[in-house]
Amino acid sequence: MARQPLNFASDNVVGASDKVLQAIVAANGGALASYGGDPITKRVEQRLKDLFETDCATYLVTTGTAANALSIACLAPPHCSVLCHEEAHAIDDECGAPEFVMGGGKLVGVPGPGAKLTRKAVLDHLAAEPGGTRRPPLRGLSLSQATESGTVYTVEEIAAVAGTAHANGMHVHMDGARFANALLSLGCTPAEMTWKAGIDILSFGGTKNGCLMAEAVVFFNRSLAEDFAFKRKRAGQTVSKGRLLAAQFDAYLDGDHWLALARQANSLATKLSRGLAAIPGLRPAWPTQANEVFCIMPETLFQQLQADGVLLYDWTDKSLPRDNRLKKGEVVTRLICSFATPEKDVDALLKLARSRAG
Repeated sequence: MARQPLNFASDNVVGASDKVLQAIVAANGGALASYGGDPITKRVEQRLKDLFETDCATYLVTTGTAANALSIACLAPPHCSVLCHEEAHAIDDECGAPEFVMGGGKLVGVPGPGAKLTRKAVLDHLAAEPGGTRRPPLRGLSLSQATESGTVYTVEEIAAVAGTAHANGMHVHMDGARFANALLSLGCTPAEMTWKAGIDILSFGGTKNGCLMAEAVVFFNRSLAEDFAFKRKRAGQTVSKGRLLAAQFDAYLDGDHWLALARQANSLATKLSRGLAAIPGLRPAWPTQANEVFCIMPETLFQQLQADGVLLYDWTDKSLPRDNRLKKGEVVTRLICSFATPEKDVDALLKLARSRAG
């Protein structure tokens, strides 16, 4: 029998947690109101109000792309633009979906180490804007938590960027595809990491962390949600059997299941990161702060690991700090641990990397 590959390509490669799957089956029987009018959806909406300690408005969708694109479209009208990091998932990996849903709006990327926006970077960009009608005016800002480099904004960093955006007429969106992983890294509350720090809209991810296909768009600034029901419908994201979407979140949030799943993923990533950093010739690209591990290694080792059946990616070095640039023959690699990654796979990869590096 062929050996299964060591798969560290993504946290999308595993399925849903057993608890989530059982909840879908349990919600399947009988007849309930459609299009989100069911009691399970109402219970999830209340769960999220309790979780975030505020009267937020919640809309469920099936994909992160839909959550991000629809959220960002609520930040700014079609003749305007939204600022984000130049490597943000929204601008780099969504095939133009946000701009499509915006109906002509534009995403504008700015650089920054660790794929983070900073207050200074936002102010510098604003200062360089020519004014007039040459460019669409900035009316929104989107940040990712955790980022595409696996780094996590502190609450203070979020507040600084969001405060700057608000002071300059912009609403703020958070791409929380790995929200749970980032939250555990900081040890704060969901409220502290979002609306209390100035976030207006959150894409609250479930799919990467145990759901089958479920994301929530959470509005802390309810005025921005006035037309969202129509936007979601036009995007084909108003699910007729909405109870099966809500059932995933109901189980995900129940008993802090979502945090237990993320804690497992983060723990394995920390173990993997430390193990790789202990191998001569390897070093972290950025700190491991969630469930993503970015390691700088010789390109020959990267290729050898791929030949050995390890599934991992090479990554851009754009956001490396100045004191950690690539040397000749080196590459940045990305490895991701999920809630379902076997610990024995982490041990096997470390053993293989040590043997190949030697």
